[in-house]
Amino acid sequence: MISVKPFFKVCGLTRPGDVTACLDAGAAMTGFIFAAKSPRRVTPEQALGLPRGDAYRVGVFVEQSVEEVVRIMDAAELDLAQLHGRQNEAFCRAVGPGRVIKALWPEKLRSREALQKALDRFAESCAFFLLDAGTSGGGHGRSMDFSLVAGLDMPRPWLLAGGLGPHNLEAALDAAAPDGLDLNSGLETSPGVKDHAAIARAAAILAGRWPPGGQRDE
Repeated sequence: MISVKPFFKVCGLTRPGDVTACLDAGAAMTGFIFAAKSPRRVTPEQALGLPRGDAYRVGVFVEQSVEEVVRIMDAAELDLAQLHGRQNEAFCRAVGPGRVIKALWPEKLRSREALQKALDRFAESCAFFLLDAGTSGGGHGRSMDFSLVAGLDMPRPWLLAGGLGPHNLEAALDAAAPDGLDLNSGLETSPGVKDHAAIARAAAILAGRWPPGGQRDE
């Protein structure tokens, strides 16, 4: 898994040069979106052709069936499936608990108690959690109130998502203390087009939080 914290994932990647910039900056995960309505959507063939490096390759799925998720993961040579819809625990188990990042929306659940129950319910069905802003979807550029997720009992490593970029990474890390950060629209000049300078700035901020000699386990 990933030993250094905080780590970062860059999602919504569509172009080879952008993936390379993320890998060069030390991204632990690269994300490719397969949601039909996303402006950052790629096909399995396109994702397969993008650089691999040593980062975990993550597919983001919203409306697909279990069979479709598994087929796309195989075709695109993905390591993890980010289930970013209404998938339940049985769906996660069918994909494989060790291969699932389960997305939840604290604002949708309305209370910390409800969020904690959801975390506990999915804990045995996933490898990571991702807590996103809003009430569904992602890539919308909105940030959440970080106090909604501060101090929760997280049963799995987790990523914070939603409108994150160099302008608010320090505040997010200080307030929510996530294991990782999921970056997308906050690193873009337009949907699917990443700003390499912003990627480098975000990576420098996170590297400043790493322990001496910290690096990802291979």
